[in-house]
Amino acid sequence: MTDIDIEGAALLAVPRRIDWKPYLAGAGIGVLSWVVFAVVANPIGITTAMSQAAGGATAVVAGNDVVAGNAYWKIHPFKLDYGMLFLVGTFLGALASALAAGTFRVETIPGGWRERFGDSVPKRMAAAFAGGVLVMYGARMAGGCTSGNGISQGLQLAVVGWTFLAVMFPVGIATALLLFRRPA
Repeated sequence: MTDIDIEGAALLAVPRRIDWKPYLAGAGIGVLSWVVFAVVANPIGITTAMSQAAGGATAVVAGNDVVAGNAYWKIHPFKLDYGMLFLVGTFLGALASALAAGTFRVETIPGGWRERFGDSVPKRMAAAFAGGVLVMYGARMAGGCTSGNGISQGLQLAVVGWTFLAVMFPVGIATALLLFRRPA
């Protein structure tokens, strides 16, 4: 069995499926950005907190000396702060949204992947891991992720934010077309 369906609507006693409209979600992200700027005087972003969490996990597994010897984690040590709260809140908010919409399920192989690349779970997990590493590396090289560079910097009319968005969309489209093109 590769997929497990859990009826979130039944868990939350929600009688119907909720479809999240992209314009409403976009407006919500914009309002969230304003609130975050007003309350904590920081832009929204997630990759720094993710990197800090990785440092914290590495310290548990490999020891504090390994983390202390890493140049990046010296600058960005693990700490419980707004960024970590945002990271955990993003996960919990996505989970609550999926449960409320009745769409929560655990998938090892999504349908689109299965159609294009087959049913191999190890191949899917290796590709997901490699993709995650590349995305995190790129985000840290760029000094932020989609939320940090694209949304927060874009809202501040920063050149880096608009440059990031101008590059992200065409590269994302090209990658999707390359990976999910129809076989000839």
